[in-house]
Amino acid sequence: MDDSLGRRTPWHLWVVGLISLAWNAFGANDYLQTQLGNLAYFESMMEGMDATPEQALAYFQSYPAWLHGAWAIGVWGSVLGSLLLLLRSRFAVHAFALALLGLATTTVYQLIVGQPDWLHTSVTTIINIVIWSIATFLLIYSISMRSKGVLR
Repeated sequence: MDDSLGRRTPWHLWVVGLISLAWNAFGANDYLQTQLGNLAYFESMMEGMDATPEQALAYFQSYPAWLHGAWAIGVWGSVLGSLLLLLRSRFAVHAFALALLGLATTTVYQLIVGQPDWLHTSVTTIINIVIWSIATFLLIYSISMRSKGVLR
């Protein structure tokens, strides 16, 4: 698709935008299920962990209010960034930067305060690496698209 200046939208923008929207929608669902206290959701996610759904929910709901705010900024900033990327808006960069800031805040909190033993598994470690990798990639990608004039 050409814009008014004759620049073509690269095909990979649509692929990255759609895949990132699906990925970030999963994160938004996880956030909502936690905030709503959905024990059935936690039961489905706790397989192989040495904790009950009630213990897991209590852990996440024990976060201080400011941390819930940082978590929300991370989650909803990512969703917004994906939508703005698909709309070819330069503000996708800002949304992904805020999302990464939210992720960094929650990660630092968990490192300082600590996590329950049941959260220290190879699966959760891999998930955290994937989350950080994708969030970082999306910020770098959106900056690149902005610098190339693809994002308006």
